[in-house]
Amino acid sequence: MEAPFPEPRRFRLDLAYDGRPFAGWQSQPGGGSIQDAIQEALTATCPEVTSVQGSGRTDAGVSATAQVAHFDAPFDWRMDGWAWQRALNSKLPPTIRVMACREVDRTFHARFSAAEKIYEYEITTSEVLPPLRHGLAWHQRGIGPADAFEPILSRYLGTHDFGAFSAKRHDGHDDDRDTVRTLVEASARPSSENEGLVLRFRGNGFLYKMVRFLVGTAVYVRLGRNSPEEMDALFSAGRAGSKAPYCAPASGLTLVGVRYPGDFEIPTGETSRTERP
Repeated sequence: MEAPFPEPRRFRLDLAYDGRPFAGWQSQPGGGSIQDAIQEALTATCPEVTSVQGSGRTDAGVSATAQVAHFDAPFDWRMDGWAWQRALNSKLPPTIRVMACREVDRTFHARFSAAEKIYEYEITTSEVLPPLRHGLAWHQRGIGPADAFEPILSRYLGTHDFGAFSAKRHDGHDDDRDTVRTLVEASARPSSENEGLVLRFRGNGFLYKMVRFLVGTAVYVRLGRNSPEEMDALFSAGRAGSKAPYCAPASGLTLVGVRYPGDFEIPTGETSRTERP
């Protein structure tokens, strides 16, 4: 009786990227996405690696400091995480970097094992947008300090139908997609990069363009273009009712964290350098 064929080895990638040059995370027919670039680097390193799965999609122009993905390599392909990290970074454009790579249990899945995701959105409130913040922050003059947003953002907390705060994907599932999500954090703090603020959202999942609609609606309320009561009414509207009034641009949005439960969690600051021979 032949011995069973060894299962592939699974590796976790912790990724950072500047999303401005790319068509989002998700692979595109004509290429140009972050997933496409990583897949090309993987295939160039080992032709038998045929797919890479991310924790979720980020839109075109959205950046990440802590995206998570995984791939499977042949059992007899004896590269460790440190070797994969160096090999992939040598093939990727400088706007995408593998910050860590390590072998994980095969039950780990970058998307389906994820418990929470964290996004931050930067807004510059100064009279003039600094040139080095172009494409990395939304310029909104005079909308006030961070603490002025706290009463507005607190309305997002808890479990709600966020269908009104999302866009259609036109993928055949818009009518039956579950739009209920839970946010455990919706906060604002002064920005350390410029005169402005950073809005932070942490929850068990996010719909297509949801964070951008949350930001845009909060800014509209702050500017007096919508009332808090109109904002509250959107929760009962769901996907079939009125839509949120404004979707903020992608330029200020960054995926800053993906959290996993139990054995799948990796302590903050730990990298694949621990695997270096």
